Amino acid sequence: MDRRTVLHGGIQGMAALGVADAAVAAEAGGSTKTKRILFLDKGPLRQSKDRLYDPTKIEHELNSYCGSPSTKIEVGFPDNYDGSQVGLAIGDQNKLNGLDHMMALPSLIRKMVWAEHNGYAAVISSNTFDPGVEGGRLAVKIPVIGLFRTAMHTALTLCDRIAITVPVESHIPYAWRLLRSYGLEKFVGDIRTIDIYGKDVAAHKKEIFDATAALIKKISHDTGAQIVVPLGGALIPYVVNPDDLAAATNVPVLNTKAIAVRFAESCIGLGMAQSPICYPHAELSEADFSKRI
Repeated sequence: MDRRTVLHGGIQGMAALGVADAAVAAEAGGSTKTKRILFLDKGPLRQSKDRLYDPTKIEHELNSYCGSPSTKIEVGFPDNYDGSQVGLAIGDQNKLNGLDHMMALPSLIRKMVWAEHNGYAAVISSNTFDPGVEGGRLAVKIPVIGLFRTAMHTALTLCDRIAITVPVESHIPYAWRLLRSYGLEKFVGDIRTIDIYGKDVAAHKKEIFDATAALIKKISHDTGAQIVVPLGGALIPYVVNPDDLAAATNVPVLNTKAIAVRFAESCIGLGMAQSPICYPHAELSEADFSKRI
């Protein structure tokens, strides 16, 4: 497959070509090589009672987003680290301000290095605030994809003005800081909170849906936003389907997880990754990331 075929066929075309490739390989008695993508959670694996989602169920959902049958998404976690309790502590107080992501950075980067050394074709940072992406891109050559930045650029190819929803109020200044670092704040009409979160979010699906739909209608009316990028994947899409929100509000709502999966597949298929000019890095061994001086 050459580059022009992919560019002309788009994502759906790539999916069709992937199916065709699999069929040809089966006829020939061979098999296509599985391309594994690590979908990296921002925190270490904890007991299910402390998690916002069931990793096994979510892994199945993520694989349903793949455009090629040869792609396999695997949910992974950083190794435990000093201070990992911070995420639970600030979450219990509804003060999710990004501190937990900063505490996790060294462990996240080490896991990305591990992924490259263990044959993964790409890493996606599963959290919609892109923790570990910038550091990971300095450490590995395989594509490292952030949901927020990827969804924003996808939206901006399809519209001129965006609105963003977040689970809790403390996410708002954090999201604005990220947007400024990406140079994208001028395209955002506003960031507003759904103000619903916690360990039992799945039990409040209707409440989350109703609150989010009302918020989307209002923010679109107030700001002229033409697409909504929802942050907080534990709510959208894991509990509430963004397609259902779009149907209820007549405002397009993006699926940040699905977009990242398809973009990662595109990077793998086209041989693309972060620019080594933008992200220069030294030749380091996996052991270098755990050694102390």
